[in-house]
Amino acid sequence: MSVEKTNQSWGGRFSEPVDAFVARFTASVDFDKRLYRHDIMGSMAHATMLAKVGVLTDGERDTIIDGLKQIQSEIEAGTFDWRVDLEDVHMNIEARLTDRIGVTGKKLHTGRSRNDQVATDIRLWLRDEIDLILAEITRLQQGLLGLADAEADTIMPGFTHLQTAQPVTFGHHLLAWFEMLSRDYERLVDCRKRANRMPLGSAALAGTTYPIDRAITCELLGFEAISGNSLDGVSDRDFAIEFCAAAAVAMMHLSRFSEELVLWTSAQFQFIDLPDRFCTGSSIMPQKKNPDVPELVRGKSGRVFGHLAGLLTLMKGQPLAYNKDNQEDKEPLFDAADTLRDSLRAFADMVPAIKPKREIMREAARRGFSTATDLADYLVRRGLPFRDCHEIVGHAVKYGVDSGKDLAEMSLDELRQFSDQIDDDVFAVLTLEGSVNARDHIGGTAPNQVRAAVVRGKELLATR
Repeated sequence: MSVEKTNQSWGGRFSEPVDAFVARFTASVDFDKRLYRHDIMGSMAHATMLAKVGVLTDGERDTIIDGLKQIQSEIEAGTFDWRVDLEDVHMNIEARLTDRIGVTGKKLHTGRSRNDQVATDIRLWLRDEIDLILAEITRLQQGLLGLADAEADTIMPGFTHLQTAQPVTFGHHLLAWFEMLSRDYERLVDCRKRANRMPLGSAALAGTTYPIDRAITCELLGFEAISGNSLDGVSDRDFAIEFCAAAAVAMMHLSRFSEELVLWTSAQFQFIDLPDRFCTGSSIMPQKKNPDVPELVRGKSGRVFGHLAGLLTLMKGQPLAYNKDNQEDKEPLFDAADTLRDSLRAFADMVPAIKPKREIMREAARRGFSTATDLADYLVRRGLPFRDCHEIVGHAVKYGVDSGKDLAEMSLDELRQFSDQIDDDVFAVLTLEGSVNARDHIGGTAPNQVRAAVVRGKELLATR
Protein backbone atom coordinates (compact mmCIF):
# COMPACT_ATOMS: atom_id res chain seq x y z
CA MET A 1 0.00 0.00 0.00
CA SER A 2 1.38 3.40 -0.89
CA VAL A 3 1.42 6.05 1.79
CA GLU A 4 1.43 9.77 1.08
CA LYS A 5 4.75 11.26 2.06
CA THR A 6 4.24 13.69 4.97
CA ASN A 7 7.67 14.91 5.97
CA GLN A 8 10.98 13.79 4.56
CA SER A 9 12.66 13.61 7.97
CA TRP A 10 10.10 11.73 10.06
CA GLY A 11 7.06 10.93 7.93
CA GLY A 12 7.48 7.17 7.58
CA ARG A 13 5.39 6.34 10.62
CA PHE A 14 2.49 8.63 9.64
CA SER A 15 -0.48 7.83 7.43
CA GLU A 16 -1.69 11.35 6.69
CA PRO A 17 -0.09 14.73 6.23
CA VAL A 18 0.08 17.22 9.05
CA ASP A 19 -2.78 19.70 9.11
CA ALA A 20 -1.75 22.92 7.38
CA PHE A 21 -2.50 25.05 10.42
CA VAL A 22 -0.65 22.64 12.73
CA ALA A 23 2.33 22.78 10.39
CA ARG A 24 2.43 26.55 10.71
CA PHE A 25 1.70 26.45 14.43
CA THR A 26 4.51 24.03 15.24
CA ALA A 27 7.10 25.41 12.82
CA SER A 28 9.97 27.45 14.24
CA VAL A 29 11.83 28.36 11.07
CA ASP A 30 10.56 31.95 11.07
CA PHE A 31 12.63 32.69 14.17
CA ASP A 32 15.23 29.93 14.47
CA LYS A 33 16.65 30.56 11.00
CA ARG A 34 18.92 33.11 12.66
CA LEU A 35 20.82 30.07 13.95
CA TYR A 36 21.86 29.11 10.42
CA ARG A 37 25.53 29.98 10.77
CA HIS A 38 25.89 28.04 14.00
CA ASP A 39 23.87 25.13 12.63
CA ILE A 40 26.20 24.90 9.64
CA MET A 41 29.24 25.24 11.90
CA GLY A 42 28.01 22.35 14.04
CA SER A 43 27.23 20.22 10.99
CA MET A 44 30.69 20.75 9.53
CA ALA A 45 32.29 19.69 12.80
CA HIS A 46 29.98 16.67 13.03
CA ALA A 47 30.81 15.58 9.49
CA THR A 48 34.53 16.00 10.18
CA MET A 49 34.24 13.83 13.28
CA LEU A 50 32.22 11.17 11.46
CA ALA A 51 34.94 10.92 8.83
CA LYS A 52 37.67 10.59 11.46
CA VAL A 53 35.90 7.67 13.13
CA GLY A 54 35.13 6.00 9.79
CA VAL A 55 31.39 6.54 9.58
CA LEU A 56 31.85 8.81 6.55
CA THR A 57 34.55 8.65 3.91
CA ASP A 58 36.82 11.64 3.45
CA GLY A 59 35.17 12.26 0.09
CA GLU A 60 31.70 12.28 1.65
CA ARG A 61 32.92 14.67 4.34
CA ASP A 62 34.37 17.03 1.76
CA THR A 63 31.22 16.93 -0.34
CA ILE A 64 29.06 17.68 2.71
CA ILE A 65 31.25 20.54 3.89
CA ASP A 66 31.44 22.08 0.43
CA GLY A 67 27.65 21.84 0.11
CA LEU A 68 27.14 23.47 3.51
CA LYS A 69 29.44 26.33 2.58
CA GLN A 70 27.44 26.94 -0.59
CA ILE A 71 24.20 26.90 1.41
CA GLN A 72 25.62 29.48 3.82
CA SER A 73 26.46 31.67 0.85
CA GLU A 74 22.89 31.32 -0.45
CA ILE A 75 21.46 32.29 2.92
CA GLU A 76 23.72 35.31 3.27
CA ALA A 77 22.96 36.38 -0.29
CA GLY A 78 19.23 36.22 0.48
CA THR A 79 18.48 33.60 -2.17
CA PHE A 80 17.76 30.69 0.16
CA ASP A 81 14.15 29.46 0.13
CA TRP A 82 13.05 28.98 3.72
CA ARG A 83 10.14 26.52 3.86
CA VAL A 84 7.67 26.35 6.74
CA ASP A 85 6.77 22.76 5.82
CA LEU A 86 10.34 21.77 6.74
CA GLU A 87 9.67 23.09 10.24
CA ASP A 88 13.00 24.51 11.36
CA VAL A 89 16.44 25.75 10.41
CA HIS A 90 17.93 22.25 10.72
CA MET A 91 15.65 20.49 8.26
CA ASN A 92 15.68 23.40 5.83
CA ILE A 93 19.46 23.24 5.61
CA GLU A 94 19.57 19.44 5.49
CA ALA A 95 16.91 19.30 2.77
CA ARG A 96 18.77 21.86 0.68
CA LEU A 97 22.01 19.95 1.22
CA THR A 98 20.39 16.77 -0.12
CA ASP A 99 19.04 18.69 -3.10
CA ARG A 100 22.56 19.91 -3.86
CA ILE A 101 24.67 16.81 -3.26
CA GLY A 102 22.19 13.94 -3.38
CA VAL A 103 22.09 10.93 -1.09
CA THR A 104 25.32 11.89 0.69
CA GLY A 105 23.44 14.76 2.26
CA LYS A 106 21.19 12.25 4.03
CA LYS A 107 24.21 10.77 5.80
CA LEU A 108 25.01 13.98 7.69
CA HIS A 109 22.47 13.29 10.43
CA THR A 110 24.05 9.97 11.35
CA GLY A 111 24.72 9.77 15.07
CA ARG A 112 22.85 12.89 16.08
CA SER A 113 19.30 14.18 16.62
CA ARG A 114 17.67 17.52 16.25
CA ASN A 115 17.52 17.46 20.04
CA ASP A 116 21.27 17.67 20.55
CA GLN A 117 21.68 19.66 17.34
CA VAL A 118 19.49 22.56 18.48
CA ALA A 119 20.96 22.49 21.97
CA THR A 120 24.39 22.86 20.38
CA ASP A 121 23.30 25.60 17.99
CA ILE A 122 21.80 27.73 20.77
CA ARG A 123 24.92 27.46 22.89
CA LEU A 124 27.12 28.42 19.94
CA TRP A 125 24.87 31.36 19.16
CA LEU A 126 24.66 32.54 22.75
CA ARG A 127 28.42 32.30 23.15
CA ASP A 128 28.84 34.73 20.26
CA GLU A 129 26.10 37.02 21.54
CA ILE A 130 27.69 37.23 24.97
CA ASP A 131 30.97 38.23 23.33
CA LEU A 132 29.21 41.04 21.45
CA ILE A 133 27.47 42.21 24.62
CA LEU A 134 30.72 42.15 26.59
CA ALA A 135 32.27 44.36 23.94
CA GLU A 136 29.43 46.88 24.27
CA ILE A 137 29.76 46.91 28.07
CA THR A 138 33.44 47.68 27.68
CA ARG A 139 32.70 50.45 25.19
CA LEU A 140 30.17 52.01 27.57
CA GLN A 141 32.63 51.76 30.45
CA GLN A 142 35.29 53.48 28.36
CA GLY A 143 32.88 56.35 27.79
CA LEU A 144 32.12 56.57 31.51
CA LEU A 145 35.81 56.66 32.40
CA GLY A 146 36.49 59.45 29.94
CA LEU A 147 33.60 61.55 31.21
CA ALA A 148 34.42 60.81 34.87
CA ASP A 149 38.02 61.91 34.37
CA ALA A 150 36.88 65.17 32.75
CA GLU A 151 34.35 65.83 35.53
CA ALA A 152 36.41 64.73 38.54
CA ASP A 153 36.13 68.23 40.07
CA THR A 154 32.52 68.95 39.09
CA ILE A 155 30.42 69.16 42.25
CA MET A 156 26.81 68.03 42.39
CA PRO A 157 24.44 66.98 45.15
CA GLY A 158 24.46 63.36 46.19
CA PHE A 159 21.05 62.01 47.11
CA THR A 160 19.41 59.52 49.40
CA HIS A 161 15.62 59.16 49.16
CA LEU A 162 16.03 61.61 46.24
CA GLN A 163 16.70 64.28 48.89
CA THR A 164 19.93 66.25 49.03
CA ALA A 165 22.36 64.31 51.23
CA GLN A 166 26.03 65.24 50.75
CA PRO A 167 28.08 66.84 48.00
CA VAL A 168 29.73 64.46 45.55
CA THR A 169 31.54 64.92 42.29
CA PHE A 170 29.89 64.15 39.00
CA GLY A 171 32.87 61.97 38.13
CA HIS A 172 32.29 59.94 41.30
CA HIS A 173 28.65 59.46 40.40
CA LEU A 174 29.56 58.23 36.92
CA LEU A 175 31.97 55.72 38.41
CA ALA A 176 29.12 54.18 40.41
CA TRP A 177 27.62 53.18 37.08
CA PHE A 178 31.03 51.86 36.02
CA GLU A 179 31.02 49.55 39.04
CA MET A 180 27.56 48.22 38.23
CA LEU A 181 28.63 47.42 34.69
CA SER A 182 31.78 45.69 35.94
CA ARG A 183 29.62 43.27 37.91
CA ASP A 184 27.42 42.76 34.85
CA TYR A 185 30.54 41.94 32.84
CA GLU A 186 31.69 39.42 35.45
CA ARG A 187 28.27 37.73 35.53
CA LEU A 188 28.18 37.34 31.76
CA VAL A 189 31.73 35.97 31.63
CA ASP A 190 30.74 33.41 34.24
CA CYS A 191 27.52 32.61 32.37
CA ARG A 192 29.52 32.07 29.19
CA LYS A 193 31.54 29.31 30.84
CA ARG A 194 28.42 27.25 31.51
CA ALA A 195 26.96 28.01 28.09
CA ASN A 196 30.19 26.78 26.50
CA ARG A 197 29.60 23.07 27.19
CA MET A 198 28.86 20.80 24.26
CA PRO A 199 25.70 18.65 24.17
CA LEU A 200 26.38 17.34 20.64
CA GLY A 201 26.67 13.57 20.80
CA SER A 202 23.78 13.19 23.23
CA ALA A 203 21.63 12.36 20.17
CA ALA A 204 17.91 12.16 20.98
CA LEU A 205 18.37 11.47 24.70
CA ALA A 206 20.47 8.34 25.30
CA GLY A 207 23.57 8.85 23.18
CA THR A 208 24.26 6.92 19.98
CA THR A 209 25.43 3.45 18.94
CA TYR A 210 27.87 4.92 16.39
CA PRO A 211 31.54 5.12 17.40
CA ILE A 212 31.57 8.90 17.74
CA ASP A 213 34.40 10.84 19.32
CA ARG A 214 32.90 13.83 21.11
CA ALA A 215 36.31 15.24 21.96
CA ILE A 216 36.88 15.92 18.26
CA THR A 217 33.71 17.98 17.82
CA CYS A 218 34.30 19.69 21.16
CA GLU A 219 37.70 20.91 20.00
CA LEU A 220 36.51 21.86 16.52
CA LEU A 221 33.67 23.96 17.93
CA GLY A 222 35.73 25.59 20.66
CA PHE A 223 33.70 24.28 23.59
CA GLU A 224 35.38 24.19 26.98
CA ALA A 225 33.77 20.93 28.10
CA ILE A 226 31.49 18.09 27.02
CA SER A 227 28.10 17.59 28.67
CA GLY A 228 28.35 14.63 31.02
CA ASN A 229 24.84 13.19 30.67
CA SER A 230 22.89 12.73 27.46
CA LEU A 231 19.47 13.26 29.09
CA ASP A 232 20.60 16.55 30.57
CA GLY A 233 22.52 17.48 27.43
CA VAL A 234 19.41 17.64 25.23
CA SER A 235 17.03 19.15 27.77
CA ASP A 236 19.12 21.61 29.78
CA ARG A 237 18.25 25.26 29.29
CA ASP A 238 19.89 26.51 32.48
CA PHE A 239 22.37 28.47 30.41
CA ALA A 240 19.56 30.39 28.70
CA ILE A 241 17.86 31.12 32.00
CA GLU A 242 21.15 32.18 33.55
CA PHE A 243 21.85 34.50 30.64
CA CYS A 244 18.40 36.08 30.94
CA ALA A 245 18.99 36.53 34.68
CA ALA A 246 22.29 38.29 34.01
CA ALA A 247 20.63 40.32 31.24
CA ALA A 248 17.80 41.30 33.58
CA VAL A 249 20.26 42.58 36.20
CA ALA A 250 22.17 44.51 33.54
CA MET A 251 18.94 46.03 32.21
CA MET A 252 17.96 46.95 35.78
CA HIS A 253 21.23 48.84 36.05
CA LEU A 254 20.64 50.60 32.74
CA SER A 255 17.12 51.44 33.88
CA ARG A 256 18.44 53.11 37.05
CA PHE A 257 20.96 54.96 34.89
CA SER A 258 18.11 55.98 32.58
CA GLU A 259 15.96 57.21 35.43
CA GLU A 260 18.69 59.60 36.55
CA LEU A 261 19.29 60.86 33.03
CA VAL A 262 15.56 61.51 32.60
CA LEU A 263 15.45 63.43 35.88
CA TRP A 264 18.63 65.35 35.17
CA THR A 265 17.47 66.55 31.75
CA SER A 266 14.20 67.89 33.16
CA ALA A 267 13.57 71.59 33.70
CA GLN A 268 13.33 70.88 37.42
CA PHE A 269 16.95 69.58 37.58
CA GLN A 270 18.74 70.83 34.44
CA PHE A 271 21.91 68.99 35.47
CA ILE A 272 22.82 67.75 32.00
CA ASP A 273 22.04 68.15 28.35
CA LEU A 274 21.74 65.25 25.92
CA PRO A 275 22.56 65.83 22.24
CA ASP A 276 19.58 66.28 19.96
CA ARG A 277 20.36 63.06 18.10
CA PHE A 278 19.39 61.04 21.20
CA CYS A 279 16.13 62.92 21.80
CA THR A 280 12.83 63.61 20.06
CA GLY A 281 10.27 66.39 20.10
CA SER A 282 6.55 66.65 20.64
CA SER A 283 3.92 66.70 17.91
CA ILE A 284 2.00 69.45 19.75
CA MET A 285 4.43 71.18 22.15
CA PRO A 286 7.21 72.83 20.16
CA GLN A 287 9.41 73.49 23.20
CA LYS A 288 9.78 69.83 24.16
CA LYS A 289 13.02 67.87 23.98
CA ASN A 290 12.26 64.37 25.21
CA PRO A 291 15.01 61.99 26.41
CA ASP A 292 13.57 59.10 24.43
CA VAL A 293 16.65 56.85 24.46
CA PRO A 294 16.91 56.54 28.26
CA GLU A 295 13.12 56.40 28.56
CA LEU A 296 12.92 53.54 26.10
CA VAL A 297 15.77 51.64 27.75
CA ARG A 298 14.00 52.08 31.08
CA GLY A 299 10.88 50.59 29.52
CA LYS A 300 12.71 47.74 27.83
CA SER A 301 14.01 46.51 31.17
CA GLY A 302 10.55 45.10 31.92
CA ARG A 303 10.64 43.22 28.64
CA VAL A 304 13.80 41.36 29.66
CA PHE A 305 12.48 40.72 33.17
CA GLY A 306 9.48 39.09 31.50
CA HIS A 307 11.67 36.84 29.37
CA LEU A 308 13.43 35.56 32.49
CA ALA A 309 10.11 34.77 34.17
CA GLY A 310 8.86 33.15 30.96
CA LEU A 311 11.84 30.81 30.63
CA LEU A 312 11.65 29.78 34.27
CA THR A 313 7.98 28.99 33.81
CA LEU A 314 8.69 27.15 30.55
CA MET A 315 11.14 24.79 32.23
CA LYS A 316 9.62 24.25 35.66
CA GLY A 317 7.22 21.45 34.74
CA GLN A 318 9.19 19.55 32.11
CA PRO A 319 10.13 15.92 32.65
CA LEU A 320 13.35 14.61 31.12
CA ALA A 321 14.34 14.72 28.38
CA TYR A 322 13.52 16.98 25.41
CA ASN A 323 9.95 18.28 25.00
CA LYS A 324 8.38 20.41 22.29
CA ASP A 325 7.90 23.09 24.96
CA ASN A 326 11.56 23.93 24.45
CA GLN A 327 10.79 25.40 21.06
CA GLU A 328 9.52 28.35 23.10
CA ASP A 329 12.98 29.04 24.53
CA LYS A 330 14.36 30.80 21.47
CA GLU A 331 12.22 33.89 20.99
CA PRO A 332 12.60 35.17 24.58
CA LEU A 333 16.31 34.33 24.56
CA PHE A 334 16.86 36.00 21.20
CA ASP A 335 14.93 39.10 22.25
CA ALA A 336 16.67 39.36 25.63
CA ALA A 337 20.07 39.30 23.93
CA ASP A 338 18.99 41.77 21.22
CA THR A 339 17.46 44.14 23.75
CA LEU A 340 20.47 44.16 26.07
CA ARG A 341 22.97 44.57 23.24
CA ASP A 342 21.01 47.38 21.59
CA SER A 343 20.46 49.18 24.90
CA LEU A 344 24.16 49.02 25.69
CA ARG A 345 25.01 50.23 22.21
CA ALA A 346 22.70 53.22 22.58
CA PHE A 347 24.23 54.14 25.91
CA ALA A 348 27.79 53.61 24.70
CA ASP A 349 27.07 56.05 21.87
CA MET A 350 25.26 58.56 24.10
CA VAL A 351 27.29 58.73 27.32
CA PRO A 352 30.44 60.40 25.93
CA ALA A 353 28.22 63.12 24.50
CA ILE A 354 26.56 64.04 27.83
CA LYS A 355 27.09 67.73 28.61
CA PRO A 356 26.98 68.54 32.34
CA LYS A 357 25.66 71.95 33.41
CA ARG A 358 28.29 72.50 36.06
CA GLU A 359 27.04 75.74 37.60
CA ILE A 360 23.52 74.42 38.01
CA MET A 361 24.86 71.24 39.60
CA ARG A 362 26.99 73.27 41.99
CA GLU A 363 24.13 75.57 42.95
CA ALA A 364 21.93 72.52 43.63
CA ALA A 365 24.63 71.11 45.92
CA ARG A 366 24.59 74.38 47.89
CA ARG A 367 20.92 73.90 48.68
CA GLY A 368 19.56 71.41 51.15
CA PHE A 369 22.30 71.71 53.82
CA SER A 370 24.46 69.16 52.07
CA THR A 371 27.45 69.88 54.35
CA ALA A 372 25.56 69.20 57.59
CA THR A 373 27.41 65.92 58.12
CA ASP A 374 30.70 67.75 57.68
CA LEU A 375 29.75 70.10 60.51
CA ALA A 376 28.91 67.12 62.72
CA ASP A 377 32.26 65.50 61.87
CA TYR A 378 34.01 68.79 62.70
CA LEU A 379 32.46 68.79 66.17
CA VAL A 380 33.40 65.13 66.68
CA ARG A 381 37.01 66.06 66.00
CA ARG A 382 36.60 68.68 68.74
CA GLY A 383 35.88 65.85 71.20
CA LEU A 384 32.07 65.76 71.29
CA PRO A 385 30.13 62.47 70.95
CA PHE A 386 28.65 61.99 67.50
CA ARG A 387 25.06 61.74 68.75
CA ASP A 388 25.41 65.09 70.52
CA CYS A 389 26.93 66.56 67.37
CA HIS A 390 24.02 65.19 65.34
CA GLU A 391 21.56 67.01 67.60
CA ILE A 392 23.56 70.25 67.54
CA VAL A 393 23.67 70.30 63.75
CA GLY A 394 19.99 69.45 63.60
CA HIS A 395 19.22 72.63 65.54
CA ALA A 396 21.52 74.59 63.24
CA VAL A 397 19.70 73.22 60.18
CA LYS A 398 16.34 74.13 61.69
CA TYR A 399 17.64 77.67 62.19
CA GLY A 400 18.81 77.68 58.59
CA VAL A 401 15.40 76.57 57.33
CA ASP A 402 13.71 79.33 59.31
CA SER A 403 16.20 82.02 58.30
CA GLY A 404 16.67 80.90 54.71
CA LYS A 405 20.42 80.47 55.15
CA ASP A 406 22.64 77.55 54.30
CA LEU A 407 25.19 76.54 56.95
CA ALA A 408 28.05 78.11 54.98
CA GLU A 409 26.09 81.39 54.79
CA MET A 410 25.74 81.76 58.56
CA SER A 411 28.10 83.97 60.52
CA LEU A 412 30.40 82.54 63.14
CA ASP A 413 28.26 84.06 65.88
CA GLU A 414 25.16 82.41 64.42
CA LEU A 415 26.88 79.02 64.39
CA ARG A 416 28.34 79.42 67.88
CA GLN A 417 24.87 79.78 69.38
CA PHE A 418 24.58 76.03 68.85
CA SER A 419 28.04 75.09 70.21
CA ASP A 420 30.93 77.05 71.63
CA GLN A 421 33.24 74.44 70.09
CA ILE A 422 32.78 76.06 66.70
CA ASP A 423 35.61 78.37 65.60
CA ASP A 424 36.33 80.28 62.43
CA ASP A 425 38.09 77.26 60.89
CA VAL A 426 34.67 75.66 60.50
CA PHE A 427 34.10 77.43 57.18
CA ALA A 428 36.79 75.32 55.53
CA VAL A 429 34.67 72.19 56.10
CA LEU A 430 31.41 73.88 55.18
CA THR A 431 32.51 74.63 51.62
CA LEU A 432 31.55 72.19 48.89
CA GLU A 433 35.19 71.71 47.91
CA GLY A 434 36.15 71.06 51.52
CA SER A 435 33.41 68.49 51.83
CA VAL A 436 34.33 66.44 48.76
CA ASN A 437 38.09 66.76 49.32
CA ALA A 438 37.72 65.47 52.88
CA ARG A 439 36.45 62.10 51.61
CA ASP A 440 39.91 61.12 50.50
CA HIS A 441 40.03 57.34 50.57
CA ILE A 442 39.52 54.49 48.11
CA GLY A 443 35.92 54.65 46.95
CA GLY A 444 35.49 58.23 48.19
CA THR A 445 34.32 61.22 46.19
CA ALA A 446 37.49 63.34 46.50
CA PRO A 447 38.63 64.41 43.03
CA ASN A 448 42.05 62.78 43.38
CA GLN A 449 40.32 59.52 44.37
CA VAL A 450 38.06 59.81 41.33
CA ARG A 451 41.10 60.17 39.09
CA ALA A 452 42.78 57.23 40.78
CA ALA A 453 39.63 55.17 40.24
CA VAL A 454 39.65 56.13 36.55
CA VAL A 455 43.22 54.84 36.29
CA ARG A 456 42.21 51.57 37.97
CA GLY A 457 39.24 51.30 35.63
CA LYS A 458 41.41 51.74 32.56
CA GLU A 459 43.78 49.08 33.86
CA LEU A 460 40.84 46.73 34.36
CA LEU A 461 39.59 47.25 30.81
CA ALA A 462 43.09 46.69 29.44
CA THR A 463 43.10 43.17 30.91
CA ARG A 464 39.98 42.09 29.03
